[in-house]
Order: sequence, then structure tokens, then C-alpha cells
Amino acid sequence: MNESYILFADTACDVSLDIPETDELKYIKLSFTFGDDGKNYTQDDIEVKTFYDGMRSGKISKTSAINVNAFKNAFRPYLEQGKDVFYLAFSSGLSSTYSNAVIAADELTDDFPGRKVTVVDSLAASGGYGLLLYLCIQKKDGGASMEELEKYAVDIRLNICHWFTVEDLVYLKRGGRISAATALAGAVLGIKPVLHVDDEGHLINMSKVRGRKASVKALADKYGELAKSDVPGAPQTVIISHADCIDDANALADMLKNGYGVSPVLTTGIGPVIGAHSGPGTLALFFVGSRR
Repeated sequence: MNESYILFADTACDVSLDIPETDELKYIKLSFTFGDDGKNYTQDDIEVKTFYDGMRSGKISKTSAINVNAFKNAFRPYLEQGKDVFYLAFSSGLSSTYSNAVIAADELTDDFPGRKVTVVDSLAASGGYGLLLYLCIQKKDGGASMEELEKYAVDIRLNICHWFTVEDLVYLKRGGRISAATALAGAVLGIKPVLHVDDEGHLINMSKVRGRKASVKALADKYGELAKSDVPGAPQTVIISHADCIDDANALADMLKNGYGVSPVLTTGIGPVIGAHSGPGTLALFFVGSRR
């Protein structure tokens, strides 16, 4: 393990409860509002099921990027201890969190000229971000320097496949991802979108299928199409994430096991920061592939 630097991520990775903090791994918490009480919450403040039940009842959640000062406050104590900092950031295609971290890193480098603050754009979200973090942890534990870890993360990030579907299109409509007409047609006809995160870290609608079972199968089919086990340094690792739809997550896991002989390393919940935009019933599959 290389203990000369601290590895940071943020809670948009959706694995912080499954891969807890250590002396060498730290998380910065994104915040969100929920309903009309005007309060800012983090994922520790509310149970995931309570959050999604609230969304189903009509509560609206809005998320906020991590600001520059929050990054400086998180990184500074470790720089003062003589450690360097490596931050793997939430996709710049979905949040200003990455750009704020870059500003913080530049300012801290001026304050601590003998130290390094490296910020890498994951171009990933939710369990895809979590999968990249998981692989980076393995690399760091193997003794990789910050420079080696940066090269590894940049080299492999576009092999992290994100494929997901949603139960209710109203949340994507609210976020401007689809039109009102598309959402209405989907609700009437039972159309479910299959989406992914592209090479720029943006959310892209890729196809449509009729019915939930077909959309779950479409995710498994994407694994069969794209999964690649011989990406250098990356053992085939699968993460399934869900927004309060564990039965569908289990069904997807069965499809992967029966069809391809693979089992997920993690089946984890989608936290409020991501779920605020995709809604309850979101189901996602993340794996290392030949391409996104």
C-alpha cells in the first residue's frame, strides 16, 4: 500500500457505504434538498427508502455541487501532515464538482508548494464511478504512486460501461433529459428507456423497449455485447446499483450469472444525489468493457 498520499472520492460514487473510509480513503459528501423544508441534507441524514418513498409521494430533490471551500477544507489537513492528495471526481459532464476541485487544487498548491494535489475527472457516475474507484483502490493498495494511479485512471475510465433503465420517465423529464411528449408516451405505452454515460461523461438515451422485464434484459444483453476481461490491469468486475428496486437488481444478477457466468462484486443502492435525477426504480449495471 502506498501511504504517501490520500485517495479522495465523493458520495456520487454510490459505494461509500460498501467501501467505507479508512486512513487512506476519504469521501466528500455532496448535498441535496428534499421537499420544501429548505434544509440541506447529505446521504447520512436520510434513509434511502425514506428518500425514494418521498419522491414517489411527490417530493422534489435538488442537488448541489461541492464548492471550492469544501474541497480546500477537506484536503488541507492532509497537506499539513505532509501527505499528497489524489481526488477522483464525479463526472464533469454531470456536475461542476470537478471544476471546483481543480480550482481548489490550484489554490492549495500555491499554499503548499512542496505538496501535490491531483484531480482526475472520472467521467463516471453512481456505480460506474464506484467501479473506477474500486479499481483505483486495488492499484493504490498494490503500491502505485500518484502518477501511476493518475495514468491508470485516465487509461481505463473510458472502459467503464454505464447502462441503466428507469421505472418512471417523469424524473428524466423534470431534469430536461427527455421531452414531456416522450414521457407521456412512455407512461401510456409502457416504454422504458435504456441509457448510458458517454465518453464525455454525459447521460445519453440509447434505445427504448416495451416493459420493465425487457429493459432489465437489455442491460444484461449489453454486458454480453461489451464486457471485456482482458483490459490491462482490470479484472472483470461488475456492480449493480438500484434505487429501491432490489427484486429487479436480483433478477439482473440472475441473468448475468445464468447467461455469462458472472456475479456482481457489489449490489448497492443508488444514493439521493444520483437518484434525485433518475428517480425510484432506477436500475443500473456497471462493468469493464471494450468501450462505453
